[in-house]
Amino acid sequence: MAHRTVLTERQRSALFDLPTDRTVMLRHYTLADDDLEIIRARRRPHNRFGFALQLCALRYPGRLLTPGEVIPLEVTRFLAAQLGLKADDLAGYASREETRHEHLAALRDLYDYKMFTGRGSRDLKVWIENEAETARSNEDLARRFVEQCRATQTILPGITVIERLCADALVAAERRIDARIADRLDDKTRSRLDALLTETADSSVTRFVWLRQFEVGQNSADMNRLLDRLEFLQSIPVERSILVGVPAHRIARLRRQGERYFAGDLRDISGDRRLAILAVCALEWRSAIADAVVETHDRIVGKTWREAKRACDARADDAKAALKDTLQGFSNFGSALLEAHEDQASLMEAVQNAGGWASLRGLVSTAAQLTDTLAADPLAHVVHGYHRFRRYAPRMLRALDIQAAPVAEPLLAAASIIAGTETTTTRPLTFLRRASKWHRHLNHDDGNRLWEVAVLCHLRDAFRAGDIWLAHSRRYGDLKDALVPAEVARATPKLAMPFEPEIWLADRKSRLADSLQLLARAARAGAIPGGSIEDGVLKIDRLTAAVPEEADAMVLDLYKRLPEIRITDLLLEVDDAIGFTEAFTHLRTGVPCKDRVGMLNVLLAEGLNLGLSKMAGATNTHDYFQLSRLSRWHVESEAMARALAIVIEGQSALPMARFWGGGTSASSDGQFFPTTRQGEAMNLINAKYGHEPGLKAYTHVSDQFGPFATQTIPATVNEAPLHPGRPVDDRRRPENTRTVCRHGRLHRPRLRRHRPSGLSVHPPHPGSAFQAPLPLRSGILPKRTEGPDRRQGQGTRHQLKLARYTAQRGHDGGGRNGPKPTLAEVCILSPTA
Repeated sequence: MAHRTVLTERQRSALFDLPTDRTVMLRHYTLADDDLEIIRARRRPHNRFGFALQLCALRYPGRLLTPGEVIPLEVTRFLAAQLGLKADDLAGYASREETRHEHLAALRDLYDYKMFTGRGSRDLKVWIENEAETARSNEDLARRFVEQCRATQTILPGITVIERLCADALVAAERRIDARIADRLDDKTRSRLDALLTETADSSVTRFVWLRQFEVGQNSADMNRLLDRLEFLQSIPVERSILVGVPAHRIARLRRQGERYFAGDLRDISGDRRLAILAVCALEWRSAIADAVVETHDRIVGKTWREAKRACDARADDAKAALKDTLQGFSNFGSALLEAHEDQASLMEAVQNAGGWASLRGLVSTAAQLTDTLAADPLAHVVHGYHRFRRYAPRMLRALDIQAAPVAEPLLAAASIIAGTETTTTRPLTFLRRASKWHRHLNHDDGNRLWEVAVLCHLRDAFRAGDIWLAHSRRYGDLKDALVPAEVARATPKLAMPFEPEIWLADRKSRLADSLQLLARAARAGAIPGGSIEDGVLKIDRLTAAVPEEADAMVLDLYKRLPEIRITDLLLEVDDAIGFTEAFTHLRTGVPCKDRVGMLNVLLAEGLNLGLSKMAGATNTHDYFQLSRLSRWHVESEAMARALAIVIEGQSALPMARFWGGGTSASSDGQFFPTTRQGEAMNLINAKYGHEPGLKAYTHVSDQFGPFATQTIPATVNEAPLHPGRPVDDRRRPENTRTVCRHGRLHRPRLRRHRPSGLSVHPPHPGSAFQAPLPLRSGILPKRTEGPDRRQGQGTRHQLKLARYTAQRGHDGGGRNGPKPTLAEVCILSPTA
């Protein structure tokens, strides 16, 4: 049988090489007293040494020693120290092969090790076939198989056997999942799904391609186009029950395959797999389009509010001239009355001389109008957006499967009236707060237009707050689905936080009271560390620079001494050292990309915002179609995350990184990047950064200057709740709280050369499914959009530009004379989602 290669050389080494790390050797190669007693029963030193070496190799990595294998010096020294021998005593062990076989037979008899044959091998084959459905990659399945062999004390077979077993098991698992999904579809549904590949939409593209070409809109026309696709998908009788028992990563993989296949290629695929891809895409696109509908509604509401604010400001500006004249008129009347009062003259004559009672009545009337104009808020003008909402709102509310918490049930009932699913003559106001400004305006509502606008605006706010959500949504789903299950949290070691909120609150109150007492004593003694109280105001001393000014000149001199190198050569050199390109596996087969130069060209094109077309013209090794194929089938968000984890791990292992930190804490902050004025129509304005539209990148940088996590967020989103997407341990939580660290632990106010921001600590979770390795190794990389739209998949121009900015070291930006990019920044530059 031909050898099926599913692992790289680095992955094989990680699974089968003898360990050289002292921590691993202490765990697996420390000999117990009974082990030493058995070993010392051998007569000659080299036999004792060889017997111990074979025993350790069977324990970890769990394989036989091969003839002529070179034993690492660290292993020989570690075992020699325990046996009281010299490392050179092992040399004589290879002279007689029969001795090695006899020792192996003795080890199998004494320690119950068994070969990969007979019933044991059959049981392991059945086990790996069942395990293949939940395995996320070839390497993951191979690692699980090796660990299972160690647990059952089965000596590992050859690497080619393991690779063939993994490949066959993964193929069989894929076919079982495809058949499982296809068998749950009736004949009518199968016909509807197959018709997606032959029917045309808009007389230009197939219905399948038309469905996946969507993006978040900015007006009612875009909204109706999204609703066309959503209603068409809802008309296909595909239920979520067909995915019961299918792992989530298998569903995501089928969806990604459907987003990359052309309709003609998909028609050529076998029946079960084609139907599985079409069914999964129909369900996943239904959820994705529903999310896009909610986001589009969010932007339309934001646009309506901005127009109302501008109309309000415009009326105030127009009233400035009348305000000036009115004030001047009142000034004249007041001066005349005061002068008459001082001269004890007739006030009636003074009024007549100043302009008369008719003029005064006109000033009073104008003043009343100006008072209403200047006191008006945008709510007085937001009703002008009613016609915009009316074009899509009833249809949207009927199409979305909105669920609500008890606090938002009145709002959901009001939305049902707009959707037309409930008929009533009254317009309830129970969804409004008692002190809401809407009450004052709704009292004068004519035709219930303002009431409908109020419901739709509060609907947007409820989606943002999580009071209402969409079923099976990835962005607007139930917040409970994003929480760590209580059972998993309770089983997580080192989680010191109590699960009862009363206990936690009582502890925090006690700590707060003690801290306030300490602060009071320090204030009375004038000994507040780093601050003082003057005239009842707390003043914090300015932090002094931790780095001397001369260091900048030295850094620039060191950079000048570095030799110039082409970035392509640097990428190849870094890949030789850490192998980050191995993370870009084929979307279907899981095999790492063998075209390393082509993959680096794709990454470089995206990182430099060059594009595949220009990169194809700049290189003489690949054309556009080759680069496009690599990008389509190998480059996606999870691969980027794995590659970044490898780069960050490689960077943390560099000796220079240890001078900056231990890789156990991180700084997180948002960066705002202006975009074109077209962003104003996309609800991308945050008044904190002025009136120009833009995007924000929320970046997490380790204390070793490794940007291990970056995600693009709307400019209007608050940064505090964001974190790298993994649960952290008991003591500290990554949040942008500036000076407050949750759970009451102290932290450094800033990282070196970084602006102050909240710190993140990521201790490990041994044995937990929600593991956050230490030191920091992974997180949310700047993602490629997972949406079905091809334009989304490649990222917008602003997103690609944003990737370059967010990869800069720290949050200080850096220009021509700024900090040079780190290893992680040079290797992985990707557009954000």
